[in-house]
Amino acid sequence: MLGIAAAGWVYWHLDHNIKSVDINSALGDDRPAKPVVTPSATAEPTASPLPTEALNILVLGSDSRSGKENQELGGGDSSGARSDTAMVVHIDAGRTRATVVSIPRDTLVNRPSCPLRSGGSTAVAYSAMFNSAYSVGGPVCAVKTVESFTGVRMDHYVEIDFSGFAKLVDALGGVEVTTDEDIEDDQSHLHLKKGTHHLDGTEALALARTRHGIGDGSDLGRIGLQQKLVKGLLEQMAATNLLGDPTRLYRVANAVTASLTTDTGLDSLPELMSLGQSLKGLTADRVTTVMMPVMTAPYDRNRVVAREPAASDLWASLR
Repeated sequence: MLGIAAAGWVYWHLDHNIKSVDINSALGDDRPAKPVVTPSATAEPTASPLPTEALNILVLGSDSRSGKENQELGGGDSSGARSDTAMVVHIDAGRTRATVVSIPRDTLVNRPSCPLRSGGSTAVAYSAMFNSAYSVGGPVCAVKTVESFTGVRMDHYVEIDFSGFAKLVDALGGVEVTTDEDIEDDQSHLHLKKGTHHLDGTEALALARTRHGIGDGSDLGRIGLQQKLVKGLLEQMAATNLLGDPTRLYRVANAVTASLTTDTGLDSLPELMSLGQSLKGLTADRVTTVMMPVMTAPYDRNRVVAREPAASDLWASLR
């Protein structure tokens, strides 16, 4: 009975950790259409089939400034947040391959009018920085802005904040990353020599955020490091026997859910578990990481714009 009660409490605790935003209701039909999926005539029904259709998920890393832990990790003052990292994760039909497209936060885009939770809507903004969408309209505006300039329907939305990312890395036992050059960044407090390093959560977060100690100091160099982290985390998850270590499994699940915000289609343990089980054939070597093709903005050397037609061709391949 004690075991059943404990398991019930763990389930309840993890399920209630998850925060959600009703993206679909907020945006209604004012968004790209969903692809039409034709069921295979040869497919055999099963008792509880796992989903296999293609998915597009907008993943944001938020520099949330709320809470002591986020502030200690560099989240800033007590209010507000920005989308510090943005990736569109496209999972192919069959869910054994994926493409992760990083969107530079300094990309200038036309930000559409977005509905606000308090009522009303934001104004249309031309040549606005991409990460301003989250600042002015939260997750709903971030999704609408991505859908507006990509023409790709986002099936799901996932956001994790500073402390959640650091805790996830620590719960997995760290992450191994190889850097191609020395990193000396006083702002992110990261100092690494060129080579392979096993990073804890705080160090991995600093690597994800560093930009001044590599390349030309722009967001583009940081994206390369973030993509190395994505691959490293996938490899670490594959190497960690979570099912055989219930304590570590709980730490990982608690770290993820406690700092997670999703759309309402992923805001429960059963929905997250179904997604995870459907991706069991997706390994790190089957994940391709790319950056949205960009070029320096002709009217602002510190910003970038989509490089056409390469950017449009990339997004078209994900529809």
